[in-house]
This record gives sequence, structure tokens and C-alpha cells, in this order.
Amino acid sequence: MEKACKDCKYISKGTNKCPLCGGERLTDRWSGEVIIINPEASEIAKKLGIKSPGRYAAKIKE
Repeated sequence: MEKACKDCKYISKGTNKCPLCGGERLTDRWSGEVIIINPEASEIAKKLGIKSPGRYAAKIKE
């Protein structure tokens, strides 16, 4: 099952720790998805504060 990190919103599969930031607050309650390929050239990545390529949750549900 895919989970999103509550700290950085990175989506990962089959882990209890975020491979991007090392956070342990993962959730399966997220919606929407943003795929960032080149964060330096992406306006969306800049607005969301994303600095690494990957898949990110658009919204984390509480």
C-alpha cells in the first residue's frame, strides 16, 4: 500500500519510514498526486516547496 509522508508529502510504498526525509509519520489518508521531474524548472514545485523529483500527495487528510 502506498503511503504519504505527513512531513514532506512524498509518496512511498512498503516502508515505515519516508525514504526522502526520514520521517516516520506516514499515512494512507491522502488525495491527489503531483509528479515532479525537474524541481528546479517547475513552478508547481517551487510553490509547494519541493526540491527533489518524485511523487507527492497533493493533500494529506487529517
